Formats: sequence, structure tokens, C-alpha cells
Amino acid sequence: MNLRKKREIIKKILNFLEVDEKTEVSILFADDELIKGLNNKYRGINRTTDVLSFCFREEDYSFPAVGENKILGDIIISVETAQKQADGLKHSVEREITALLIHGLLHLLGYNHIEDKDYKVMHKKEKEILKTFD
Repeated sequence: MNLRKKREIIKKILNFLEVDEKTEVSILFADDELIKGLNNKYRGINRTTDVLSFCFREEDYSFPAVGENKILGDIIISVETAQKQADGLKHSVEREITALLIHGLLHLLGYNHIEDKDYKVMHKKEKEILKTFD
């Protein structure tokens, strides 16, 4: 997936979520080793994962007013894990990365999946957004 395609996907997700497209999101495509280290350092979980999100607006998930800081946070995606998951689900790595970008952006906007009820809300929103790419 090239950089232009990634930007188009992110822009489409942000538009769907009604987030100003001038919002800044840092996205790092990593390997399993790097994401495992970050997962251990910041979450205390010493194993690889597919996506990590680090929100810069922990206290207030409302979108900033014009002129305010529009940096949401960082998303790190393991391309190796995304490829394995895509192979297992028998779809393209592009589709898997799109799903992970959606998941990461939802976390930056305050969605979570700690509680079962929250998981259902987040999962429904993920499916709703992913359908726009079909």
C-alpha cells in the first residue's frame, strides 16, 4: 500500500467520523519486534500486538475548536502481524491495515473495548466504517 493510498484511507475514516481532516495523527508502520517492545514498555505486556494507539487528549475526547491543537495521537501498526492476520482471514493486507487504522483512530477518539458493552459499541462502529471501503 503506497503513501497516497494510506492518506486517502485515513482521510476517508476521519471524514466518516466527522473529524477535521487537518487533524494530525502520527502513524508508524513497524515490525513485530518494535511493537512488542512498545507494548511491553507502555502496557506491561511482553508480546507482539497488531496495533497500539497513544492518545494525546486523554482527558477530553471532544474535538478541539478552530485554532486549537489538532493532534490526536500516535498509531503504531505491525505490518508483520497485519500480514499474518490477513492471511488467516483470507483477505488482503491492505484491508487488514485499513481495519487496524480504523481501530486505532477509534481509540484516539475515546472508544475502547475493556468492558463487553464498550467492545460491542466499538466493534459495531468498526464494521460500519469498514463497509465504506467495500
